[in-house]
Amino acid sequence: MTNSSGTTGSVANAAADPSSSSFLRLDRITKSYGNSFNAVSDLSLELEKGKMLALLGPSGCGKTTALRMIAGLLPPTSGTIHVAGTNITKLPPHKRDMGLVFQNYALFPHMSVAKNVAFGLKMRGVSKTSIPDRVIQALELVRMAKYADRKPRELSGGQQQRVSLARALVIEPRLLLLDEPLSNLDAKLRDEMRVEIREIQQRLGITAVLVTHDQVEALTMCDRVAVMNSGQIMQIGSPTEIYENPSSLFVSDFVGRSNAIDCEYAGPDLVRIKETTFRVHTNEETSGPLTATIRPHRIKLTPKRDTELVSSAVNRILGRVERVSYIGDIVEYTIATPVMTLQVESPTSANVVQYAIGEEIMCEWFPQDMHVFRRA
Repeated sequence: MTNSSGTTGSVANAAADPSSSSFLRLDRITKSYGNSFNAVSDLSLELEKGKMLALLGPSGCGKTTALRMIAGLLPPTSGTIHVAGTNITKLPPHKRDMGLVFQNYALFPHMSVAKNVAFGLKMRGVSKTSIPDRVIQALELVRMAKYADRKPRELSGGQQQRVSLARALVIEPRLLLLDEPLSNLDAKLRDEMRVEIREIQQRLGITAVLVTHDQVEALTMCDRVAVMNSGQIMQIGSPTEIYENPSSLFVSDFVGRSNAIDCEYAGPDLVRIKETTFRVHTNEETSGPLTATIRPHRIKLTPKRDTELVSSAVNRILGRVERVSYIGDIVEYTIATPVMTLQVESPTSANVVQYAIGEEIMCEWFPQDMHVFRRA
């Protein structure tokens, strides 16, 4: 599908900002309810054309509120929203040229698949002669053309979500907004739809914003991830930056799994946990209550041996297996050590023997995999 050239008329009366090179720009938007609660507070971000951004966070963090303000479904209390250098803050939703995909599909039950997809085109006054071809084109894009005559009730959840996506794309929007689009699907369908949506977004080169509470969706589908909490962005960056270099204890804990261990500063890139010192990446934190984090899959387990035989370039500590859980692709261990309890994840293999409860083993990890943050 190619972008139509007739979409700019809907925003012709809005003020343009030629100084901005970003395609989507939110400038200090806030949504207040009464005098005491900000659902979104002073939120700013920029997104390049053709990129996909995830607004990631727990329930109630303000991510859906932010998306609804971008869509025009909620007016911001303050701040501005720009698309392609144009201030659209006060434009009504139907003039913003955006496609929306909702969690609950929002299909008209009395209409066929084809008529659901065609609805947005009719509302925009598109020529009746061109509508059938554009509908089929959109349905082919999501592999649903053969279901054009069916009603939504005759489709599976995954098929309904594909139709919802086709309906959003058929209008050739400048911006695609997805609000928890996969949360109602089972695990296998979520995996499939993650790949399909990302491939379609990249193939069309469409700019998109995804709201999700699922870190896997955010990391695998998006070019940029904005981690939100309490109406604010805690960190924004590439999936690799967010995962490998979290800027706070909240981000480290929410994006992926982490062991979080109270510690104290013991020198440059050193912390002390009880009587044992570990080499870490301190994030320049040197005082106050500190917490060290280490991801379970970054800890290597080996049979018990003298700690002096382990390379000084890695952290190491002897422990005893307290719990073993076989998950299929990984084995989860709970390891009790003299100074802390560690959760460890090891990949499974037909040639690797699992450690047994009560067995003594060595835990090893690199200093750069252990981050330190000021405790909240």
